[in-house]
Amino acid sequence: MATSKGANTYNRQNWEDADFPILCQTCLGDNPYIRMMKEKHGKECKICARPFTVFRWCPGARMRFKKTEVCQTCSKIKNVCQTCLLDLEYGLPVQVRDAALKVQDQMPKSDVNKEYYTQNMEREIANSDGSLPVGALGKAMAPSDMLLKLARTTPYYKRNRPHICSFWVKGECKRGEECPYRHDKPTDPDDPLADQNIKDRFHGTNDPVADKLMKRYTNMPKLDPPEDKTITTLYIGNLGEKVGEKELRDHFYQFGEIRSVNVVTKQQCAFIQFTSRHSAEAAAEKSFNKLILAGRRLNIKWGKSQALQSAPKKDAEDDDTPLEPVPGLPGALPLPPEELNIGNNFFNLNNQAPPMPLPPPPRGLPPHGPPPVVPFGFMRGGPPPGMRMPPPPPGMMPMRPPPGIPIRPGMQVHYPSQDPTRMGTVPGKQ
Repeated sequence: MATSKGANTYNRQNWEDADFPILCQTCLGDNPYIRMMKEKHGKECKICARPFTVFRWCPGARMRFKKTEVCQTCSKIKNVCQTCLLDLEYGLPVQVRDAALKVQDQMPKSDVNKEYYTQNMEREIANSDGSLPVGALGKAMAPSDMLLKLARTTPYYKRNRPHICSFWVKGECKRGEECPYRHDKPTDPDDPLADQNIKDRFHGTNDPVADKLMKRYTNMPKLDPPEDKTITTLYIGNLGEKVGEKELRDHFYQFGEIRSVNVVTKQQCAFIQFTSRHSAEAAAEKSFNKLILAGRRLNIKWGKSQALQSAPKKDAEDDDTPLEPVPGLPGALPLPPEELNIGNNFFNLNNQAPPMPLPPPPRGLPPHGPPPVVPFGFMRGGPPPGMRMPPPPPGMMPMRPPPGIPIRPGMQVHYPSQDPTRMGTVPGKQ
């Protein structure tokens, strides 16, 4: 008669009895003085269904209590946190990490095969130093471009917030500010992120968070090399105080020979010039959005051409490029109708009315043809003999007749100063 699973002496002796959990920095929280409650063989692992030591703690003020969900053996097999099941090195879901490293999940799902596989992994863990993952993950290749761009370098404590208060959603919460749960609007139930499974997260299948991160990677900008082949300089930004010339040379010398390194301490940036364009392209490709020195992610860009920097800048006043119209301003006024056009074209309109007829010439002038018209304006000494003054435009007072021309009948004199006989310029009757 076969013995039951619980009566197996080997399985009972290998139940987990740990002194400290395997956690990531986010799940531990920002408080260095943390208290944990430990319960030996408190629950069974949600992956291998074996009893393990459960730890429970509060990561910080206004945070919810957290506890371990899987045993340490399953955590070491996948190199994940016992609580959030995210990768301990990159902070990414298992599906994203395995896709980047090209690792296939070989963990069985049935009870008997799962138990046999776990025993073999425990034997392999016992023979290793414990600093590196075991199994297929330990034999994986070097980190890929996807991992270096999507890796989370700082803790994300927002993940430790309390759950949403269901009574507040229904409008029945009476605790107010003392309520330990979060009073916030719930997420959309149709959102894929609202349906997450701990087993799918561990095995790396159908993980909505992983799908979101992989779509983000496909939409990330890429650093294209400039068309000018003479540019071999890279701009390095966000250096901080701990990154200097030595650290930059130690990292970039692997891509090729460096001609010069110019560090601008005030702007916290640097310019690295390579001797060849091939070395600069290799450094830009391997470092863009994935270079981290002294805990800071550095910003990588291509330098500008020296010819463009030395060229004189064109003033805005000399620029003939048509500007875009300002929205909200009225358009151009239409032309007036033809019947409203007047003889004096003050606005230089194209459709001009026929000129007004000139008055008959005064007596004493030669009969042949009309005399030339003096241009409208002020003249000293009066017009020459044989020339006449043009009529004033509408709305303008007539000009004072020049000296030597008597006042004819019909000439308009509105002010005494316009009378040439008043000041003696023209002899009049005494």
